[in-house]
Amino acid sequence: MATYLETDRLTLRRFTPADVELLVALDSDPEVMRFLTGQPTPRDEIENVVLPDILKVYAEHPQLGTFAAEADGVFIGWFGMQPTTDARTVGVGYRLLRAAWGKGYATEGTRSLIAHAFSLGMERVEADTMAVNHRSRAVMRRSGLRFLKIYHEHFDDPLPGTEFGEVQYGVDRATWEAEQHG
Repeated sequence: MATYLETDRLTLRRFTPADVELLVALDSDPEVMRFLTGQPTPRDEIENVVLPDILKVYAEHPQLGTFAAEADGVFIGWFGMQPTTDARTVGVGYRLLRAAWGKGYATEGTRSLIAHAFSLGMERVEADTMAVNHRSRAVMRRSGLRFLKIYHEHFDDPLPGTEFGEVQYGVDRATWEAEQHG
């Protein structure tokens, strides 16, 4: 399997159609999905929507996408670097198995994606989460992203905590480079 990106402890690679079981296992944990949908993702949705959408991004944006993350050769989740409406801005995110929480993987993977985004010529990297998702917010800060704003979206079936809004963090190339060399 071709490696997309490597860090000290992580290997990121493109997903393949054979990876359905990995995504099913990841999205079946209600705690993993707590701040996303609040419930496990049905297998048929992963097979017919989630995985095809991941593969479609590779075809349309060869340098971007959602990448399977492995530590010591074992799948631990994914990291994503997604296109946005601005061709010079990407959104980063991650989803990790609960067994991988608290080990610094989220920060390590996110920092590597931010650095990679700037090496690809991007000018800005952003990330979003629920305002009440304090663990992800801490990862964003440790990764070098800065709080930008709080905003509110309408959801037909809101998750607990939605009333506190969503937060956006981000960093531009100049700030990132100054902090890396400062």
